[in-house]
Amino acid sequence: MIATARKAGAIQGLTLAVASFLPVIAIVSLAPAVPSLIGHFGKDPRAGQLIPLIVTAPGLMIALFSPLAGWVTDRIGRRQLLLWSTFFYGFFGLAPIFLNDIATIFATRLGVGLSEAGILTVTNALIADYFEVKERRFWLTVQGIMGPIFGALVIASSGALTETMWNGCFLIYGIAFLVFLSMLFFMFEPTHKAGSGAGEVEPPSGAFPWAKVAGFSAVTLFSSIIYYVYIVNGGLAFQSVGVTSPSQIGAAMSFASIGVFVGGGLFGFLSRRLPSNLLIALFLLLLGAGLSGIGLARTLWTMEAAALVQQLGAGMAVVTLIFWVSLLIAPEHRGRGMGFWSTAFFLGQFISPAIVGALHSASSNVLPSFLALGVVSLVGGAAALLPWGRILAAKK
Repeated sequence: MIATARKAGAIQGLTLAVASFLPVIAIVSLAPAVPSLIGHFGKDPRAGQLIPLIVTAPGLMIALFSPLAGWVTDRIGRRQLLLWSTFFYGFFGLAPIFLNDIATIFATRLGVGLSEAGILTVTNALIADYFEVKERRFWLTVQGIMGPIFGALVIASSGALTETMWNGCFLIYGIAFLVFLSMLFFMFEPTHKAGSGAGEVEPPSGAFPWAKVAGFSAVTLFSSIIYYVYIVNGGLAFQSVGVTSPSQIGAAMSFASIGVFVGGGLFGFLSRRLPSNLLIALFLLLLGAGLSGIGLARTLWTMEAAALVQQLGAGMAVVTLIFWVSLLIAPEHRGRGMGFWSTAFFLGQFISPAIVGALHSASSNVLPSFLALGVVSLVGGAAALLPWGRILAAKK
């Protein structure tokens, strides 16, 4: 932890937990609104190309610019970059309410993604800057449990707003200005003192730990590819066992998402007892078992049971990785370290569908793709259990 003149408490922890969800809104909020966008811009020849990019472009910007955001925050400080990033996130996010040109709307989505790179990088760094390891673990657990709640609320709100107007889903971005006000009044700049860094693996050092960053980036990329298999293709999996109604698919996937809540709580319990390599092994084994089970399922209930296991691992995955990286990187390098982590995680978001698509092209059914990647995840989890997997461990 970075020593601070002020002591962070509940208001800072809650603000960071809510702010860390802002990047997720970029994808979640548009999920129910894509048909409305297609209907509105259906006659525009650019629609077929730009509408999918409107959904995915923010994630690409995070992958491209998070290291730059990390470099900036390590040099100019956390608070200013976070404030400006959150303000412009709200500005660009709301802009499509006043626009009616698909190319201009796409441009605003690039602005949203660039802002998200700053938000995600700084919030992850500040959780470690503000809080000692025990408190850090608590707030990451809160973040993991709150995420599914926010996700469900955003999807429901987006659907309702889109029914009132074709671009109503973009009104959700107005929440960013409330978060901005909380940041303005309650967030403060952490200050580093020599000898601080309790709970860190290495003391402050002038040399940027490239080898360590490459290592956790590789693990994060692998985990992200596995993590997004179900998120992107879960609907197709349920269709394979005869669930064809969108409302039924939504209900089935919503029930399985209970596992995310439990997984977030499981992280809070186990992270006090297990080293990082075992936590990483556990969520990879759960993801792998769930994906393999989905790949082998032939009925709705076996599919649902396997999806619950997969979601249990998903609930552990992100918070485990952030906690692990926060322990590995010294305070003065933390912004860049978290920036590279963000790049690796969101790069996985783009690679995962391509891998599933390539595997799917060899079969008329998507389920073999789930089975294949489930086995890969199981192998990865087993590897983390081997003696050499201890290199993933971080002192707590």
